[in-house]
Amino acid sequence: MKLSELAQKLGCRLEGPPDLEVRGVAGIEQAEPGQLTFLANRRYFPLLKTTRASAVLLDEGVVIDRAAALPALAALRTKNPYLAFAHAIELFYQPPAYAPGIHPTATISKNAMIGQGAHVGPYCYVDDDAEIGRNAVLHSFVTIYRGAKIGDDFFAHAHAVVREFCRIGNRVILQNGVVIGGDGLGFAKKHDGAWYKIVQSGPAVLEDDVEIQSNSCVDRATIGETRIGRGSKLDDLVLIGHGSSVGANTLLCGQVGLAGSTKVGSDCILAGQVGSGGHITIGDRTLLTAQSGIPHDLPGGRHYSGTPCVEHRQWLKNSAAFNRMPDLQKRLRELETEVERLKGR
Repeated sequence: MKLSELAQKLGCRLEGPPDLEVRGVAGIEQAEPGQLTFLANRRYFPLLKTTRASAVLLDEGVVIDRAAALPALAALRTKNPYLAFAHAIELFYQPPAYAPGIHPTATISKNAMIGQGAHVGPYCYVDDDAEIGRNAVLHSFVTIYRGAKIGDDFFAHAHAVVREFCRIGNRVILQNGVVIGGDGLGFAKKHDGAWYKIVQSGPAVLEDDVEIQSNSCVDRATIGETRIGRGSKLDDLVLIGHGSSVGANTLLCGQVGLAGSTKVGSDCILAGQVGSGGHITIGDRTLLTAQSGIPHDLPGGRHYSGTPCVEHRQWLKNSAAFNRMPDLQKRLRELETEVERLKGR
């Protein structure tokens, strides 16, 4: 594809030869001549000097300084290089297409409803009264329990499970091994010390455009529902406890764990291994750095770190003080010794 055509399709301003041929995309360190790369993180600015790519997506105002022995680097200027790169990948990579039809090894209940254009792969199982919308793809070994309701353009990769009576919107993607609506951790203590299982009666609900990565679980609720809001994305190995809710366009990174009845607002980011106590509320537009622990409600629009979490600036101060602890302890002992010496006079 010519660079001028690529710039037009991506809505970028071109700086460079319009007839330059681009045959693919790659990261800035791995790119070869004839490939397009991108730069969105300032820490990689020095790589503009040495990258072997032929063109780069980058923001306005970023100066390209090249090593003397290397050819000039064409630029596609855009306010959001990372998003433009995402669109560029789609121009050069076509994922596999799945023809409509039901594989002979799949088991579909006579009472289930499968929309037009659906692909149901090998060894899938769709139970009684389940409903699946148009153009769905159930790859292989996918299980849809009784009474589940699923919208259009659903994609479930191998070994994904949607449990009974759960509700899923349009354009939802479940990666391999995802379980939607498994039982939450609900047990009552009996007089003899044994645990009595509490029926988990409330469904899990996924709104439109949700994607859940591999081996993550959204537990069903004891009563009521567990809900994931429109456009939210859950990374690998994320656990959403029973009765929790996640707002729209929130990002939960790998190994995040929400205890039961946690409410997370919209437009939040919880980085890897963030954990919450149960029955707490996290406001909209909250950012939590990796391994933060959340024991109480958090107002929205702020940046938190640490366990138990505090505002990020305070955490930086706390960390700096902690690093000075050995010196402070030594100084305190010296002062105590001096005080005792003065008392003995």
